[in-house]
Amino acid sequence: MTGQVRGVQLARLLGQWHALPGRRRSPDYAALAGAVRGLLADGRLPLGVRLPAERELAEALRISRTTVTAAYRQLRETGHLASRRGAGSWTMLPGNHRVASTGLWTPLDDREMIDLGVAALAAPPQLLAAARAAAEDLPRYLGGAGYHPTGIIELREAVADGYTERGLPTSADQIMVTSGTQHALDLVLRLALAPGGSVLVESPTYPNALAALAGRRARITTHGLAADAGGWESDLLLGSLRQTRPKLAYLIPEFQNPTGHLMPASLRERVVAAAHAVGTDLVIDESFVDLPLDGTELPPPTATFDRHSRVISIGGMSKPYWGGLRIGWVRASAPQVQRLAAVRVGVDMASPVLDQLVAVHLLADAKAIVADRRTQLAAQRDALLGALAHRLPDWRVTVPRGGVTLWAELDGPVSSALARAAEEVGVRLAPGPRFGLDGTLERFLRLPFTLPAADLVEAVGRIAAVRYDLDRTGRQRWREPAVIA
Repeated sequence: MTGQVRGVQLARLLGQWHALPGRRRSPDYAALAGAVRGLLADGRLPLGVRLPAERELAEALRISRTTVTAAYRQLRETGHLASRRGAGSWTMLPGNHRVASTGLWTPLDDREMIDLGVAALAAPPQLLAAARAAAEDLPRYLGGAGYHPTGIIELREAVADGYTERGLPTSADQIMVTSGTQHALDLVLRLALAPGGSVLVESPTYPNALAALAGRRARITTHGLAADAGGWESDLLLGSLRQTRPKLAYLIPEFQNPTGHLMPASLRERVVAAAHAVGTDLVIDESFVDLPLDGTELPPPTATFDRHSRVISIGGMSKPYWGGLRIGWVRASAPQVQRLAAVRVGVDMASPVLDQLVAVHLLADAKAIVADRRTQLAAQRDALLGALAHRLPDWRVTVPRGGVTLWAELDGPVSSALARAAEEVGVRLAPGPRFGLDGTLERFLRLPFTLPAADLVEAVGRIAAVRYDLDRTGRQRWREPAVIA
């Protein structure tokens, strides 16, 4: 058991549970049980948490205890709740579920699901050839133990060359290879952030980064991003750094996830200067740096403006290449890399040699692979934009100049309800509140354009249909979600 949720807390999470599609065709208890299942599916209600007593929840929702009793009974029947007389009821999941790549629990038999919860591409065709070439290279490593805490030298040199080509001179000693970008972030946090340390993040931001910070019990403050193309309010961001003086700031300046914003060079320079002045280390996530679209010219890397080893850059192969190739990296000063290696020994020792060799061959063909990816993503983005303009014209979307996601402002605070409804018609969504801290962002939805255009158009059609059904429920109008300070 991880804790207990009180009646008023669960009521706040449930929101307008009675306004789900099909509400008129199902009794109250079924709608309530479905809403709880939805909270479990999108990760907003943890597993193993004790739910409030039936009477307490009934009072919080202002419904009859009989309705709550029936809802709990249905949740037990579907395998989402375990109860013991006199002890309470705990959330769980039925045995035919797994953890999806989003970190969410999903059914095993979901092959027909259009998954818009994952912002990642399928593998490029060049991957097989790279894997064969890597297998041919492998014998020269087999005589050793296979542990390379900072990574094999060929890959570190290839990654360093990439930074140098971007205008940031880098040596292999400044690179540490990790098992994906998320692993890179975890190691940096282990090194640079004591449990309970203060961190500044953007809002919205990458949910798995928030999960990593929660694992360190970080005290998080946020800088709210504007919905328009500008993104960062420079004076507010710099003011947040100076006022809160966090130990770390986690930022995504290249095609920010989920908004797609691109931070200008002038603000990058000012952020680095402000961070140095207040003693803040900057963790810069460059996951999308290889994916500018429409000929967008990238500003210099944020670390270009660093003169005091305040900037630690992390990146990887998941977005431009393939998420199944668990290769990421950290770029930092050489002494920081050595300290990271010492921290890593207590975690996973080293990344797989074969995967690193595959990465070496992919990076050798990077220009062709990434060019194809950009062309593919631009076409899919435009297909998604066209479908949204046709089927959901009231939604506001700023066209991103790169990356893989749209951040859509909806026509009402219905993101979580829409995600639950879309699941019923075969579309998986990541609702806005998953990208924040406090249950807000209900007016927003992240829509990746990493699937084929036909799938994106079909998904928008299904979303539009259930969005229409939400309005047909005839229940009380949506209220703005409460802000939790």
